[in-house]
Order: sequence, then C-alpha cells, then structure tokens
Amino acid sequence: MQQETFTVEQATRAIERYCVYQERCHKEVEDKLRKMGMIQLAIDEIIPHLIQHNFLNETRFSQSYARGKFRYKHWGRNRIIRELKLRKIGERNIKIALQEITPEEYEVSFDTLSRKRYEQLHNEKDKYRKRKKLADYLLYRGWEGDLVYDKVKELIS
Repeated sequence: MQQETFTVEQATRAIERYCVYQERCHKEVEDKLRKMGMIQLAIDEIIPHLIQHNFLNETRFSQSYARGKFRYKHWGRNRIIRELKLRKIGERNIKIALQEITPEEYEVSFDTLSRKRYEQLHNEKDKYRKRKKLADYLLYRGWEGDLVYDKVKELIS
C-alpha cells in the first residue's frame, strides 16, 4: 500500500483541523506530521505557522492536560509532571499547569480516591497486603509518597 502524499498546504490544513479538535503539544504535532510522510523542512515551516495562528500553544496544552488528567483520571502531581515531561513540555509550562489544581481540590480528590480504593479492598484480610495494594495504587497514579503513606496508616491502622 502506497502512503498518501501531501503538499505543505494540505498538511497544514489537516494539522490545523487536528489542533482545533483538541489541544496538542509540539511533540504530538511533529509525530503526526512525520506519520503523514512530511520531511523536516516542511515540519519546520508548518509548526511556526500553527504557533503564529494560535493553533498550537504549549502553555494552553499543559494547563488543559493537567486539569483533565487531575479531574477525570484523578492523577497526582507526580504523574502529571512525568507525563508532561514525556511530551517535552518545559519546566515553566509545567509549573503554570500545576497552578490549575487548587490545594483544596487536590486534598479532596486524594481523600476521595484513597477511601474509594480502600473500600474496594474489603476482601483482602491481610492488613500488610491491603496496605501495600492501597499504597501501590496511589503511587502509580502519581500521588506524593508522604501523602500516600500517611493516608495508608490512617485508613489501615
């Protein structure tokens, strides 16, 4: 099967639609352009066009990403930071993104999530395995270790 070829103009329009549908980071856009078979010269022309016309904005992306992953997937700060770094988002934008999460919201979400998971572990009789399962779950979701261990001690004495 032969890959479809795009002119710079066609690729630009396609990527504009791609960016309008959902906030994207530079890395996602670049990966998409490579998949479309665009050469580096074309990519270097398209990305500045997207930034100039406000289709691509890393700050806006990182804020939206942090808000979404926190509110819908209940990720902690560590996981959000790790995922943003994987997408090559700069430290400054990561700091701005984390300001989208209020400390009160963070605390409530953590408490709700840990209690919900604790309830799911009611069949586990061994308290040490129960503690480990709860801690592993919360750490995997990116919540800070000190918060996790304090909560585990609080819920499973």
